[in-house]
Amino acid sequence: MQSNQTARQPVTGGAVSLEGKKILITGGTTGIGREIARILAADGATVIIFGRDENAMREALESLKESATGEAPIGFTADTATEEGIRSIFSEVDKAGGLDVLVANAALGYEGIMSGEYKDWQYIVNVNLLGYLACTHEAARRMQSAGKKGHIVYIGSMSADTRDPKSSVYVATKSGIQGFSAAVRKELNPKGIRVSLIEPGAVDTDMQEQPTEEKRQKVQEGKMLTSEDIAEAVHFVLTRPERCDVVEMKIRPTQQLI
Repeated sequence: MQSNQTARQPVTGGAVSLEGKKILITGGTTGIGREIARILAADGATVIIFGRDENAMREALESLKESATGEAPIGFTADTATEEGIRSIFSEVDKAGGLDVLVANAALGYEGIMSGEYKDWQYIVNVNLLGYLACTHEAARRMQSAGKKGHIVYIGSMSADTRDPKSSVYVATKSGIQGFSAAVRKELNPKGIRVSLIEPGAVDTDMQEQPTEEKRQKVQEGKMLTSEDIAEAVHFVLTRPERCDVVEMKIRPTQQLI
């Protein structure tokens, strides 16, 4: 594993450099999002992160400052479930001087349709689906007005394919992201904005409600991924040459066969 203080090797062969690029990572204060921010900041990107919890945001920001090789990371609290939250997020983006990349990652797990009630499902849909749509709209509008060749990466889930009956509400949102990604790519590619979807299998994060030691054991057995695995995939996607479009990437633990 690479040290936080060691800069990544420069990209070659026509690959895109992340140095100086402004990258918004939704849900970037914990889990997969935080690791994505760390790896991209270590490669010279200016990362902009947010989450709902003030303490988690501050802790993540302090950690990112240690690994960043470019401009200092930017962090704040916000919630993608509300229109007000979306406005506040992109107000901060504008203060930072624009946007080159959006990594839409903020999402919440949920059970089946027989759990909870309307307000519970509405909140999950707002975060997991509508939040992705709203952030895409705002990010693409800014990329286009600035004449930038932007990139949008969605962190989806294998649940869109496996469709576990115990998490039907979550499956609905991730299936929506899968379809949205395919359609919006056709909409935005002609405008110079690349769109990629990454669908992980089981990952050792707080979303997996299992004891820490049990999850570590599953990682060792090849039954669970780490956040770094997904972050490295995001880095790979973002640094491909402009002639190359990684449309969809599915990442599974070697022993997760479904």
